[in-house]
Amino acid sequence: MTGPGVPTRGWIPYAGLLVVFWGVWGAISALPTKLYAYPDPMVYVVWALTMLVPAWFSLRGKKFDRGRVAAGYGLLIGLTGAGGQLLLFKALTIGPAYVIFPIVALSPAVTVLLAFAALRERLGGWSWAGVLLALVAVVLFSVSTGDGGDSGWLYLVLAVLVCVAWGVQAFFMRKAALAGVDDASTFGWMTISGLLLIPVAVLMMGGLPLGFPWQAPALTAGTQLLNSVGALFLVMAMSRGKASIVAPVTNALAPVLTIVLSLVLFGAAPTGFQIAGIVLALAGSTLMVYRAERTTEPVPGSVAGAAP
Repeated sequence: MTGPGVPTRGWIPYAGLLVVFWGVWGAISALPTKLYAYPDPMVYVVWALTMLVPAWFSLRGKKFDRGRVAAGYGLLIGLTGAGGQLLLFKALTIGPAYVIFPIVALSPAVTVLLAFAALRERLGGWSWAGVLLALVAVVLFSVSTGDGGDSGWLYLVLAVLVCVAWGVQAFFMRKAALAGVDDASTFGWMTISGLLLIPVAVLMMGGLPLGFPWQAPALTAGTQLLNSVGALFLVMAMSRGKASIVAPVTNALAPVLTIVLSLVLFGAAPTGFQIAGIVLALAGSTLMVYRAERTTEPVPGSVAGAAP
């Protein structure tokens, strides 16, 4: 027997697919740039276009909310998410995914602190422990670059900026859910926001690039479709399960799979500081999200804590 407020296990297949899709995407997302020197802004353009596929599925048979509240929150959520994607693709071209994604997974720290400052939400000991672990993890990553030159610091700075952008995004997702905006409309506005930033990406390249083999955009479309469809699985999992369970899965297990695949497929060898940072980042992310979702359970079907 199921019904409103009665937990079911229907979310498990979708959460599992989400972890697989986002974990694999994280590990191979930089391949088009590494194999074909495909510009990272062009990767963004292709990603924004692939968002149309899950957007169509999520809005099929549903009414798209065009009201001021939905549009305002939707654009804020979409622009912070899409802006983070634009920075993430640049970071992945110059830094290792097994370091970048654990840093990005710390975005709940930003959400928790914003909720504490702006919404006066009370934070328990687990939340503060998670924030502390997050800060220690960032310090460990910052002292472990060992790459030399500016690029070693640049990808860390970009990863932190993505973390901040997606933390702010999750904060506005929570406010949108409390305001009654449904997840399908939020996802639709996220897709529109991603498309709106395409001209910015094109300007960054000085125009649309030519002369690349067809394999470059094809591989990009394949990898980024994993990203976009994974976001749809998140919506489906959140609408069927408790956010206190689904959110830690998305913030911790997907980066774990990315790390494992990156190490296996590309033979990377993280330093001792990086391993410690990865462990602390994932632990901190899980603690913060678990505590935050127990304190403020979002409206059923919301996509709090996600970025497509």
